Amino acid sequence: MTTVDEGQSWLEDFERSQIVRTTLRASLTAGVLVSIYYLAPIPHRSDTFPVLHVAAALALFVVVLAVEIRQIARSDQPMLRATVAMATVIPLFLVMFSWLYLVMSQSNPSAFGTSLSRTSALYFTITVFSTVGFGDITAKTDAARLVVAIQMLADLAVIAVVVRLIFGAADRGRRRNKEQAQA
Repeated sequence: MTTVDEGQSWLEDFERSQIVRTTLRASLTAGVLVSIYYLAPIPHRSDTFPVLHVAAALALFVVVLAVEIRQIARSDQPMLRATVAMATVIPLFLVMFSWLYLVMSQSNPSAFGTSLSRTSALYFTITVFSTVGFGDITAKTDAARLVVAIQMLADLAVIAVVVRLIFGAADRGRRRNKEQAQA
């Protein structure tokens, strides 16, 4: 026969295992996105307009965000699922802009103050996202400046809106689960 303490211990272990699985899944998701970024071949196109690529990347981001929010709302553990969503959408956002900068730099070496490698493009994206902007890498062409300006505006939306959407969905999912448990 189990006591209340043993039952609580089992529940705590279950919650810990959920947290461990969530942490592993979030880390794996972010790792896969960064791995794809580092392994995908770089297209060399100088004839394409970067704003179209930005629009396509942002459309993909919105679709992934919508799927993640829907999954959070339906989850049995919405707060844990929100963690996975954050580990998906933030790295996706950063990798998308890094990729755009990398392709722009490869297509037009004068687009930035220096030719960008995969790592320097990721570094540049993160400095823009975090608003640090060290100044060691700068956009030099109008097209590059336009894409960086779009990223800066999108950064504000990600920080202000996306985070709120994700955790708002988690809170709604948590309340729904609580109401269903009481019914």
